[in-house]
Amino acid sequence: MRIAVASEKDAVTGHFGYCENFNIYDVQDNRIVKSESVPNPGHRRAFLPDFLNGMGVKVVIAGGMGASALELFREKGIEVFIGVRGNALEAVKSYLEGSLVSDDSACFEHHHHDDCGG
Repeated sequence: MRIAVASEKDAVTGHFGYCENFNIYDVQDNRIVKSESVPNPGHRRAFLPDFLNGMGVKVVIAGGMGASALELFREKGIEVFIGVRGNALEAVKSYLEGSLVSDDSACFEHHHHDDCGG
């Protein structure tokens, strides 16, 4: 399984589409076996859900996310956790432990993209 965390270096970012990078974690037997950082290729409508799906991502973690991206991930069967803060690796560990909580509150306006998830 692959997990992507929308990040600013090693921290979960406030808004998925405007993140600096995606920290990607490969998981086998509930253990992280590989990790890499992939630069965000750019925020374009409907692009990032297809991009991450093409990489085999099955779980996305972010501080905030627009409603259309959230819906596109759900249509692809990708689990989404939003409202998450802190270190990306710790968020993935919480997911693997079953303790990561999503607030499911999508952003509906993008003029405040630095404040999403807050």
